[in-house]
Amino acid sequence: MSSEVNLKRTSIYSEHIKLGAKLVPFAGWEMPVQYSGIIEEHNCVREKVGVFDVSHMGEFTVRGPGAADFVNFLITNDFSKIVPGQAIYSPMLYEDGGIVDDLLAYRKSEEDILLVVNASNLDKDFTWITDLAKRFNFEVTLGNISDSISEFAVQGPSAEKVMHELFGESVSGLGFFRFLEVKFNNHDILVSRTGYTGEDGFEIYMENHLALEIWNQLFSIGKAFGIQPIGLAARDTLRFEAKLMLYGNDITKDTNPLEAGLKWTVKLDKPDFCGKEALLKIKEAGLTRRLVGFEMVDRGIPRHDYKIFKDNNEIGFVTSGTHAPFLKKNLGLGYVSFEHRKKGTEIFIEVRGRLLKAVIVATPFYKRKK
Repeated sequence: MSSEVNLKRTSIYSEHIKLGAKLVPFAGWEMPVQYSGIIEEHNCVREKVGVFDVSHMGEFTVRGPGAADFVNFLITNDFSKIVPGQAIYSPMLYEDGGIVDDLLAYRKSEEDILLVVNASNLDKDFTWITDLAKRFNFEVTLGNISDSISEFAVQGPSAEKVMHELFGESVSGLGFFRFLEVKFNNHDILVSRTGYTGEDGFEIYMENHLALEIWNQLFSIGKAFGIQPIGLAARDTLRFEAKLMLYGNDITKDTNPLEAGLKWTVKLDKPDFCGKEALLKIKEAGLTRRLVGFEMVDRGIPRHDYKIFKDNNEIGFVTSGTHAPFLKKNLGLGYVSFEHRKKGTEIFIEVRGRLLKAVIVATPFYKRKK
């Protein structure tokens, strides 16, 4: 019997069927990978507005007198610096400096915090967070509310116009990484100015029973702005162009945030956080490798785990690579030996037994116009 029988489905699964989505297994869910096609969907988000069903993501509550202190210990970024109504992006680490996951932390109040984690890491993350809270005696109550929450991402240059018409001026006027809770049919929903595409946009968190009506209203309002449903495949190419990390590829338990280019999220001046001691030792010893971006010179597409060479010596490996639909270039991310990290360095990618020329370039590959 196929294990696919046990796949979860989001609250608007029937809408994906109606829209002709191609559905695939992903992180234990049956998810839409594409609708009209990756390139069309990708460019729709870059040029107009798209909506993603990302209800597979994980949501944890952290509540109690020790909530803020615990989250600040849990993550590398400085949670103490944000106020209620703000969110923060951060890795969370094992004691050895390896990355457990990257997440968003929403500060509702000092004693009420929402963590949003990757679907593929949900069970592992909740176990890790629970064990850490117990081991260090934080006065918190943890909850895994993932199965009761749906999430949509509305992304693109016209996202603000769609959200303004649906939820009003207070939502459209939100600053980056700010959020608020608004009423929809007398139920609280959370709207944040966040996303995973490199575009302006919003993410909406709601109880499952509200999902269908909100989805339909987004499309009704968004029709005038060229809105389209967007699948996971375009979500990946969009995040890739913007050099947003993909757990399991660009960051893993075997990588640390300093070598991954996430130093900006690591606040070593904080009193303490899990993994701090290990990162201090790594920093003192000096990095041995660095995540870089590269553009193919020879014709070919780099893929995850392809080997990287310099002067016929293996110097690293590809973490993510694709033909970038909006930029119309074959691009990749990969770890290379630290001495070969500089922009302009000529490298070679082993593609199906052939060494193809590439050059290290600045990242992110794509930056939206303000």
